[in-house]
Amino acid sequence: MSPKGAVKVIGCGLIGTSIALRLKEEGFDIFLVDRNNAHEKLASDLLGSSANGLMDGQFRAILIATPIEHIFDIAMSEFATNPRAIIIEVGGLKSELNVQVEGFSELSKNFISVHPMSGREKSGPAAARSDLFESRAWIVSKNSKTSDEAVELGYEFGRLMGASIYELDPVAHDEIMAVVSHLPQILSSALAANLLGERADFLNLSGQGLRDVTRLADSDPALWTALLVGNSKSVNTKLDEVINRLINLKEAIATRNLDSIESFFSAGRDGRNLIPGKHGAAARDYTYLPIVIEDKPGELARIINECANISVNIEDLAIEHSPGQQSGLITLALSEIDAIKLQKHLVAKGWLAHAPRK
Repeated sequence: MSPKGAVKVIGCGLIGTSIALRLKEEGFDIFLVDRNNAHEKLASDLLGSSANGLMDGQFRAILIATPIEHIFDIAMSEFATNPRAIIIEVGGLKSELNVQVEGFSELSKNFISVHPMSGREKSGPAAARSDLFESRAWIVSKNSKTSDEAVELGYEFGRLMGASIYELDPVAHDEIMAVVSHLPQILSSALAANLLGERADFLNLSGQGLRDVTRLADSDPALWTALLVGNSKSVNTKLDEVINRLINLKEAIATRNLDSIESFFSAGRDGRNLIPGKHGAAARDYTYLPIVIEDKPGELARIINECANISVNIEDLAIEHSPGQQSGLITLALSEIDAIKLQKHLVAKGWLAHAPRK
């Protein structure tokens, strides 16, 4: 057995498999379980091997990554056979579950809730990535009886994922999720559903904006049904606020109230600017550096090497390239100082680096 211990992962979907991949990289023995045999086999193949020889009672931790309606029953069952293991669940709701857990004193001591704030529209182990939680929020929520050991393991797993760790009580967690997770999903799905019945040739005119806003609509309907029902009070409160805002906009458009319409968009822009940048820091005011490159292998790697040579940090990048085109456009997002420094450096090296822009 690994000196870091063995972890039983129950649920080989996107989240469970992604966590398992990172834990395996960090030296843990991983034992995988999923009632979907195909998911379990694919996840096992992705990990390369699992700790199949381990028996109940030998696990340092039990990680439950199943739909939220199954978590409590699984936790009770696992506690009966692994009473010394720390039970970690990664579901999207916390308050009702933790009330259930607190009714069983011994279980509640070994029980810790975490919520990795990252995902993909794709589901299942095929979409899993060991770096899925890198620089993402990792929320730890304890109940009133959770032991220090369980809390520390919740933190340790977050650190191993490369995540930024926050601690919230279960009720606050669910209230915040309504704002930052559940409402965006509802609005994305509503807008995408509004496309049903539209002519296909009209939808061919869609720009990137529509694709960006409807990206979340490709998520799992069963998952979101359970989350919204489980968090109905908080979700409905926030949904009422959005509905009222849209009703007011509708009336302003009908009456040609230009000030109200402009206020609607100004409030949206102001709210957007409150969203922090990576690592939870304040949003960055990036400067963008466009670079035209030849369509041949290794060009992006060469640019990244040049950045490393002069200690320039790339915050983000985008690549535009049409099939058959002999050149492409790479746009780097950097601080203003780094963008100016890099542009001068690349031009001196013969690159087609254009003037930085905001």
